[in-house]
Amino acid sequence: MSALIWCPFPDRAAAEQAAAKLLDENLIACANMVEGVHSLFEWDGERGSGSECGVLFKTHADRLAEAVARIEALHPYDTPAVMGWRCEMPGNATAAWLGNLTEKDESA
Repeated sequence: MSALIWCPFPDRAAAEQAAAKLLDENLIACANMVEGVHSLFEWDGERGSGSECGVLFKTHADRLAEAVARIEALHPYDTPAVMGWRCEMPGNATAAWLGNLTEKDESA
């Protein structure tokens, strides 16, 4: 089963640095970066806004919890918004590709 993780980063450099580590550790198979995400938020009782780089990480469901925890550890924000969920209907090729991610890790 496939899984997706969404997380905004302060900028592309921070997003790329985290994605590279996750790829090196076989926790994800891909990271799609969406620059120019405009965020409105409530933080410490105040309304804020800012420009961020959103990242959609693709992984296997077996690696979801570990990948979410690692993103939290790598993230430059004290309290990053990291949300992961299982994707029950991936395409066959995508499911095979992400399945290989788990197999690669087990053989290491």
